[in-house]
Amino acid sequence: MHWPVHAFIGKGMSEMKRIRMLIGGDWIGGDGDEWLPVVNPSDGTQIAEIVNGTAEHVDAAVRAASEAFESPEWKAWKPHERGNLLIDLARHIREHAEEWAELECRDVGKPMSQARADAEAAARYFEFYGGAADKVMGDTIPIEDGLLNATVLEPMGVTAHIIPWNYPLQIIARSVGAALATGNAIVVKSAEDTPMTAHALAEWFAESPLPKGIYNHVTGLGSGAGAALSAHPGINQITFTGSVPTGISVMKSAAENVVPVTLELGGKSPNIVFADADEEKTLDGVVRAIIQNAGQTCSAGSRLLVQEDYKEEFLSKLKARFGELQVGRGVDDKDIGPILNKRQFDRIMERIEEAKAQGKLISGGHPVKVEGGEGGHYIAPTIIDGLDHDCPAAQEEIFGPVLSVFTFSDAEDAIRLANDTEYGLVAGVWTKDVDVAHTVASRVKAGQVFINNYGAGGGIQMPFGGYKKSGIGREKGFIALRNYVQVKNIAVKFGI
Repeated sequence: MHWPVHAFIGKGMSEMKRIRMLIGGDWIGGDGDEWLPVVNPSDGTQIAEIVNGTAEHVDAAVRAASEAFESPEWKAWKPHERGNLLIDLARHIREHAEEWAELECRDVGKPMSQARADAEAAARYFEFYGGAADKVMGDTIPIEDGLLNATVLEPMGVTAHIIPWNYPLQIIARSVGAALATGNAIVVKSAEDTPMTAHALAEWFAESPLPKGIYNHVTGLGSGAGAALSAHPGINQITFTGSVPTGISVMKSAAENVVPVTLELGGKSPNIVFADADEEKTLDGVVRAIIQNAGQTCSAGSRLLVQEDYKEEFLSKLKARFGELQVGRGVDDKDIGPILNKRQFDRIMERIEEAKAQGKLISGGHPVKVEGGEGGHYIAPTIIDGLDHDCPAAQEEIFGPVLSVFTFSDAEDAIRLANDTEYGLVAGVWTKDVDVAHTVASRVKAGQVFINNYGAGGGIQMPFGGYKKSGIGREKGFIALRNYVQVKNIAVKFGI
């Protein structure tokens, strides 16, 4: 299944002024609607505007998805045809990788090299789930002679995908790829701050042979369109990435309709550094884990636990590394880009000031002025030592380039500290001692544990999700396909 590609990305970004919603194959949004500005975080300039979607818009999108899901046209699509469509989308992203990366860079503010990595990751998700589409299989179960018992995996129906602002292209790809591969109809609600690549994907799907209504994109505020989507009785499954309070609200809404949820709600992830660790690799890993996307990453390594005999030496070298980092506009591809907006910036700076009053500032901790980015908000990468482990900076997700440092004596102490938060998303363990590495990995309460590396969420094939308040369920890899199917058991009695 192949077709010409004429989506927005291939036409040039300058053409897009207004982002309309895709509902039932139609572009929705006009002068009678409320429009919200979309701003480039690097310089504060407006780059687009979106429809502030309403409950009525959401209802129309869900109804369109439901009708399309039940249509004979969609039921006639074979699994491998769904897979071919996703693989063609992966090919399209790679063919226009620089344009996708530039769009994500302008939208989110992240450095171009990180945006390029996001574009490739999105292509890999669509490729991976495209290849998996015809490999989602049930089982036969031996019961007794004369009884053929089998399970089949059927699509959930209409799945809702509520996307965060920090990695829109990647996170749409990882959940929509799995949902479409398994035959569901889709309603995406993009973040109001970063809808650009979400819209470009909607344009691609609109011009593909996909039946109208199978892929829908609604825009607007989370309190409006997002809340209406999570509460809609026509939704059969919800995938949400975002904050714990909003995740709780989504889960409560889903409970009213007895709808399953997949929630990824952030973390306060530790890098645990033992005295025998490979110093250069560990320094590189610790730095990358906290500066990616200016620390605006759910899996950021925001806590550093260092063995006491090694702490001063390691911290001195880490401070030197931080001092070499450059802050700048996304398009200039420095190490650290801008904070999303003033609200996020103020929140991060408030936490930094609290931490400075309670602990010892090692590096950073102040705003940065960037030439050409006067309308943006930038923060120097920050290291703070000497905090009590129960203070807010040690326990709460700051979502910025802020690293809190703590000391442990031995493996037991490290495990205790690592687990002493309400989160459990990712952990890194740095040591050459295989016994220590595996012992710590087996006892840290985190959905992903990296030994002598730190994947910041990991690869396409790696199951990703958290313990405790980091969420429910797993995304990525084959296991994520189970989020979007339900099991039907069929028992056939036979005999002569």
